[in-house]
Amino acid sequence: MSSRRAKRRVRVVQLSLKDEAEFIAGVQASRELHQKWVNPPRTRTSFREKVRLMQGPVNLAYCVRHSDNDALVGCIEITQIVRGLFRSAYLGYYAFAGQHRRGFMREGLQQVVELAFTELKLHRLEANIQPENLPSIALVRACGFEKEGYSPRYLKIRGRWRDHERWAIRAS
Repeated sequence: MSSRRAKRRVRVVQLSLKDEAEFIAGVQASRELHQKWVNPPRTRTSFREKVRLMQGPVNLAYCVRHSDNDALVGCIEITQIVRGLFRSAYLGYYAFAGQHRRGFMREGLQQVVELAFTELKLHRLEANIQPENLPSIALVRACGFEKEGYSPRYLKIRGRWRDHERWAIRAS
């Protein structure tokens, strides 16, 4: 039996300005996929603002990229990071069209969860997901998240207050 780890199909890297053109193109190509679920930046200005806001220490964003060709798969965000006794944060994510439902985001999310619990020393991550978003629920479930509750009219997305399920994972 080999002790060598299986080669990772994706890697996560912190979102930066160099990702702008590919990111915006991915968002444009993913309009139908994202629909009511997420509202990622679609313009140069909004992308640059996103990068500015996601450089820590309270918010971080990561690109999920193919290990072999560096193509952009999706984005994972750790937001509202609280340190001290709480050591908790929120998690958001989205895949780009053509990259979804292939296991890439699962691998990327597993890497980000590991990073959150080891490098960032967080204790808990919470993902809030619209109940109709079954692929997203399947993703967090596959990564070990547990459903903690239901929040009516929890987040305003694309102009509407939407119900969400709360899913969380803890370091211990």
